[in-house]
Amino acid sequence: MSKKTYLFLILILGSLTALGPFSIDMYLPGFPAIAKDLHTTPARVSLSLSGFFIGISVGQLLYGPLLDRFGRKKPLYIGLIVYILASAGCAFTQTIDGLIFMRVVQAIGSCAAAVASIAMVRDLFPVKDNAKVFSLLLLVVGASPMIAPTLGGYVTAAFGWQAVFVILMGMGIVILISVFLWLPASYQPDRSISLKPKPILLNFWSILREPQFYTYAFTSAIAFSGLFAYVSGSPILFMEVFHTDEKVYGWIFAFLSVGFIGSSQVNTLLLRKYRSEQIVNVALIGQVIIALTFLVVAMNGWLTLPTTLMFLFLFLCCIGFTNPNAAALSLAPFAKNAGSASALMGALQMGMGTLISVFISMFEEPSAIPMVLGMAGSASLALLVLLIGRRTITTQVDVPQDADAAMLH
Repeated sequence: MSKKTYLFLILILGSLTALGPFSIDMYLPGFPAIAKDLHTTPARVSLSLSGFFIGISVGQLLYGPLLDRFGRKKPLYIGLIVYILASAGCAFTQTIDGLIFMRVVQAIGSCAAAVASIAMVRDLFPVKDNAKVFSLLLLVVGASPMIAPTLGGYVTAAFGWQAVFVILMGMGIVILISVFLWLPASYQPDRSISLKPKPILLNFWSILREPQFYTYAFTSAIAFSGLFAYVSGSPILFMEVFHTDEKVYGWIFAFLSVGFIGSSQVNTLLLRKYRSEQIVNVALIGQVIIALTFLVVAMNGWLTLPTTLMFLFLFLCCIGFTNPNAAALSLAPFAKNAGSASALMGALQMGMGTLISVFISMFEEPSAIPMVLGMAGSASLALLVLLIGRRTITTQVDVPQDADAAMLH
């Protein structure tokens, strides 16, 4: 494979991987404008974000077997077409219920891109290059939260929130054309793979019964739901409580993303000296302390914009250490069915994210308390699950070298 072909494939796979994060982050600055146009509240608009998380959670479990049974490209085509049509539906909807429904459908479509991109790394590149490719895709995913909300803020201010979904639709069209013209067929369909619910559910159940999986997968999912609390609550906090405009909110979101992205990159350096288990322990304790302190400050009315930014930055740094290590530890025991384990782990993360975002949307009055309460509760519960679950692990399996794949979910 030539260097030009190598980089071109990375670019296409990176665009597939970034589609989901862009779809989550780019419309966040438009929450107040959407609420005004659709005659509802920003808290109810946040249910459209919950709907997206539901779609991703369901989609990850659906596409794994489909991509193995029918090959990579056919399910990917269908998913991208669904995504394009749903993006158009989001742009032209006239009701909040219509937006919520379209976001669920949009998420199910985007899942095909995310799951296929991870599978195709293993198809298209030598095993020895997998970790390097996954790391490059992680940089693309990491850049998305910095670019998407900032771009979304300017687009919303200039053209309205509907234009954001028109842009996302355009992205889907460009990616679909690129996949059709330039992405090679990387996998022969396996007709022996059953799509019947019973064998699929039995496979997932066998994974869920593994002590190391359920300990670290639930720890990772619950701790990571603190990020969903932030994503769901931050538009209301910054634009309704601190009264920043769409553009400033986009820059704030980009700045705070540096904490999460930067710590996940520093994590690769720490792994040269420390084990994943050690990093999870320290980072999760730090996450709990920061979140509980943040909650005390918020409940006493002492929050200012600078202190809020400080607490959020530190909290997201901790997640950047906790999540990749806990996710990698949960996948470590699986060699044969790592794809199913990865899909189940991703579904758990999105499921927890959905619950916490729905919790935040229940509070109609603009306040920092719901978001901070969700962050503190998720961190504390994750630490409790880790302490209890570790007692059930008799023999712990070390983290595989290409565990960067876990982070992409």
